[in-house]
Amino acid sequence: MSEENRTAVTEFILLGFINHLELELPLFVLFLFVYVTTLVGNIGIIVLIKFNACFHTPMYYFLSNLSFLDLSYSSTICPKMLVNLLAQQKTISLTGCATQMFLFAAFADAECLLLAVMAYDRYVAICHPLLYAIVMSRRACAFMVAGAYLSGSLTSLIHVYFTFTLSFCGPNTIDHFFCDILPVLKLSCSNTHVNEVLLFALCGFIQTSTLLIIIASYICVLCTILQIHAVESRHKAFSTCTSHLMAVGLFYGSLLFTYLRPHSSYSPDTDKVIAVFYTVVFPMLNPLIYSLRNNEVREALRRSTERKVFSQSFT
Repeated sequence: MSEENRTAVTEFILLGFINHLELELPLFVLFLFVYVTTLVGNIGIIVLIKFNACFHTPMYYFLSNLSFLDLSYSSTICPKMLVNLLAQQKTISLTGCATQMFLFAAFADAECLLLAVMAYDRYVAICHPLLYAIVMSRRACAFMVAGAYLSGSLTSLIHVYFTFTLSFCGPNTIDHFFCDILPVLKLSCSNTHVNEVLLFALCGFIQTSTLLIIIASYICVLCTILQIHAVESRHKAFSTCTSHLMAVGLFYGSLLFTYLRPHSSYSPDTDKVIAVFYTVVFPMLNPLIYSLRNNEVREALRRSTERKVFSQSFT
């Protein structure tokens, strides 16, 4: 790295919710509850799918990976945020900031791609059921999931590299509760135009292209379902899609608002509220959405609970 690009800053201060000091303890209790619920819910989904043979299908394979991604990017943000809510020194090292930024962006981008893959899975299952076993083979599913993780990691690496080759001469206070790209760019004393173009281009490509895939898939699904005459079969086909559509609406709504609006309209307070939703609340909601809206998951949970209660009654 050239001399003029070397950073003079060795750590950042995460301002977090400093404007509302009286709320930090209640927020700590609330976010701790949400994070624990996120851990229990997503780990529960992964374990349930792993140890129930009836869930060894492409749809549930993707769902277990979705739970892993929710668990991962929530764990990238929440522990540090919880510590900072109680700490007086809300600092994060330069390396820690870069690591947090990379992991969060990688997992979030991978989730966009995985949600598109899940929409494609529903398209093949409903529109081309006879080809489903061939198109969505175990190898094909593993390849698509691996592609989502790899693509997310590569785009995240690009963002982190171009961000941390900028000069940071001070101040070093990030007006956010984690090292997100836009708040960090605001601290640079270098020209960030290239970074902003990259952010808009890469995030725009991933988010809009995957959203278009999802929309196109569900248009085809809807057209096929409307041609089904049996009401029960039509309802069953709809029920396999509603959970995924709810998850897509919640996730994409917050991400598109955050990363694809003009940089001039950036508002720290607004971004914090939106960021809390997609980093803290959304990972908790996914297991609830899929378990409450899916009869098979509810039934498996009921059987597992009954077996546990039955075994304990004889110990």
